Amino acid sequence: MSIENEAAIKVIVELQAKPGMRAALMSLLESVLAEHGPDQRGFLGSTCYEVLDNPNIVVEIADWESAGARAEAMQQVMASGAYAPLSELLAAPVRATVIRQLP
Repeated sequence: MSIENEAAIKVIVELQAKPGMRAALMSLLESVLAEHGPDQRGFLGSTCYEVLDNPNIVVEIADWESAGARAEAMQQVMASGAYAPLSELLAAPVRATVIRQLP
């Protein structure tokens, strides 16, 4: 495994929308990704999933070059106010788990 692969991380983000707000949540996520994702240093892409037994939960799995690159990007996006509307859409706090592959 190369050093670059050892530093790569995945982030599993769980977002629980208020009932009936999943479409609005997905729209917000898509707009933030379109505006900030492609230009963020170290961002390699992400995929959103639905939870089969709870349609209000969206899970995003994102790939990053490193934890540092993600932290820097998140600071910039948060400072921009792009995620401010989340408070109106979420029924529970965002849960993010940062993981990396074991050697």
